[in-house]
Amino acid sequence: MEKKKQKTRRVVAAVIQRGDKYLCMKRTRSRYPYISERWEFPGGKVDGNETDHEALLREIQEEMRWDIYVGRKIAEFDYDYPDFTTHLAAYLCRCDDEDTFLLLEHLDYKWLKRDELSQLDWTAADLKLLEYL
Repeated sequence: MEKKKQKTRRVVAAVIQRGDKYLCMKRTRSRYPYISERWEFPGGKVDGNETDHEALLREIQEEMRWDIYVGRKIAEFDYDYPDFTTHLAAYLCRCDDEDTFLLLEHLDYKWLKRDELSQLDWTAADLKLLEYL
């Protein structure tokens, strides 16, 4: 029997760096247990004809009411989850103002050094993204 083609979602992630630490966000509960309440880099789906840059700025505003600066692309790859495929493009970003964001769509956040990131229970796609840092 032929495998059913999965829906592909194009998403962008902001790998926000401040000094030697990265911003990690804990997702809220989801209908998909394998991403529910796991850690991720903030971001989200690219809508319509948006550029990655536009989508990142919009998503961070919607989820955190925060302004960031989007820098260079650090990774782009596909990750197959059981119910969908994520096409993830990640950008190194920075912020000027410290922790002035709001947790509108996340449960928690942490600023961690590169060698501390493996302590968290990441979504699988974001865990793969750690290989590029």
